[in-house]
Amino acid sequence: MSAQKSVGVYDLNGTRVREAKLPKVFATPVRADLIKRAVLSMQANRRQAFGASILSGLQTSAHYHGVKDTRYSMKNKEMARGPRVHESSPGQTYRMRRVPQAVGGREAHPPRVEKILRQKINEKEKRIAVCSAIAASAVKEMVEKRGHKFGMELPIIISNDIENISKVKEFEKILNALKLEGEMERAKIKSIRAGKGKARGRKYKKRKSILVVAEGSKLKKIVKSFPGIDVSTSGMLNAELLAPGCQAGRLVIWSENAIKKLEEKYG
Repeated sequence: MSAQKSVGVYDLNGTRVREAKLPKVFATPVRADLIKRAVLSMQANRRQAFGASILSGLQTSAHYHGVKDTRYSMKNKEMARGPRVHESSPGQTYRMRRVPQAVGGREAHPPRVEKILRQKINEKEKRIAVCSAIAASAVKEMVEKRGHKFGMELPIIISNDIENISKVKEFEKILNALKLEGEMERAKIKSIRAGKGKARGRKYKKRKSILVVAEGSKLKKIVKSFPGIDVSTSGMLNAELLAPGCQAGRLVIWSENAIKKLEEKYG
């Protein structure tokens, strides 16, 4: 894949005002394998350690008497020889406990807190993954494959005036000027999740929409009114922001300052 030598820069009204040179990072070959590796590494490193208590299923007076001819022997009683509770309540005498196959017993192979959940990735691999994801955001076929709706050439570069807006209506007007109304409508769609996640605080699945990359902007508060839209600076870009769900080709709006920073960082 080869990057375009230049691309149009638009003002806040959607008018093409000048040309800008694309950084060489947009010519990076797209490595889907490295992007997936980087995204899964980030997700794994956010996981919290979890495990069962070391006393689970063991806090009982059950004990094993063996097969000797003693008062509490289990010999000739037609019972499995295991640790049992000596209770006098009806139906509870010699109730088996402690072992995994017993009701209320310990778990056979419980999750352990000391298990290492982190996934390591080399710095060079991580850098190439980010460069690949940036390059994929300028490939029309890959952006369309993610389901994004747009009517302009990629990548979309806008003047630095976007970094100074302070109202939700102004940002909405910019999106309409850039012919992204269909994308905003797509982001509003949410579906009910399949499985147990419905009962665990994540009933709905929501779409990931536009990523706005601007330097020193105050857009984070503004975009909260728009579902699926994220804001980042060029220095804080990562594989998961650029390729949600390991799928590269996110629709990105770049400010001129962000494009210059890309050239400095990845040039």
